[in-house]
Amino acid sequence: MSAPTTTTVPTPSGERVTSDPGRRRYPLPRAMFVTIQSVFLAVIGLIVLVPLAVIFVGTFQDGGEIMRSGLRLDVDVSSLRLDNYVMLLTDSGLYFRWFANSVGLTLVQVAGTLLVSSFVAYGFAMYDFKGKTAAFVAVLLLMTVPFEIMMLPLYVMVNDLGLADSYAVIVLPFLAASVTIFFFRQYFTGIPKELLEAGRVDGVTEFGIFFKVVLPISRPALAAMGILNGMVTWNNFLWPLLVLRSAEKFTLPIGLNTLLTPYGNNYDLLIIGSFFSLLPVLVLFLCFQRFFVAGMTAGALKG
Repeated sequence: MSAPTTTTVPTPSGERVTSDPGRRRYPLPRAMFVTIQSVFLAVIGLIVLVPLAVIFVGTFQDGGEIMRSGLRLDVDVSSLRLDNYVMLLTDSGLYFRWFANSVGLTLVQVAGTLLVSSFVAYGFAMYDFKGKTAAFVAVLLLMTVPFEIMMLPLYVMVNDLGLADSYAVIVLPFLAASVTIFFFRQYFTGIPKELLEAGRVDGVTEFGIFFKVVLPISRPALAAMGILNGMVTWNNFLWPLLVLRSAEKFTLPIGLNTLLTPYGNNYDLLIIGSFFSLLPVLVLFLCFQRFFVAGMTAGALKG
């Protein structure tokens, strides 16, 4: 099949205009197309932001009233108050301890997962060794296994080793995440191996090549996986609930859940605490959005 050719068409004024049949054509005028696209995206953005706006307004309302009438935007402005914020800063109990636990655990989990998973993926992408295909197939199969199936054997192992009620047991089993390994492996296969050979010629060690050559050019992939793993870790509820037993060690999702008990419910702290629990992930995504998009679309740009 021959490639499309350009044609030169003379105009009434005598000028010659080049026509490219391969150029993208819009069914509507370009200005109208861009306007419709912008309006559509703006509407989608508003739909996404409505829940955030609703819960933000709820932080100024009485928790009991919210439970009776539900969260909504059409509220009496005169009934809004700052009591929930005062309570959060003065009488929130262990809330800020739970918040700090979640922040620290998320940072350690994300950093460890990115390092270990990228290192494993680098081996799959750049080296040939015996059993490589079988090992990678095992990684793919592990992606299809729900965590609930592995949860009970892992919990029994944790108790037998005496590691319950510690943060190590939350972090260590998930450092080599199958989804993250698969993503990094696909990303690394697009890196020219000539870069690695050039590093070896210059006397750089294999570890040096990974840390000084591969990782710096993999920042979009690191950002994308950092955001996804950060969201998963920050919102992780089931596994920490099983292994953590001390209230001082609870993460934020578990701590907020303890506010609802058969003997009394602290809806005021629950509402405002839930709102502030959204902010770290939102800020993380907004700060690294450009890298996130670049990392997620990198595999589609290889040709």
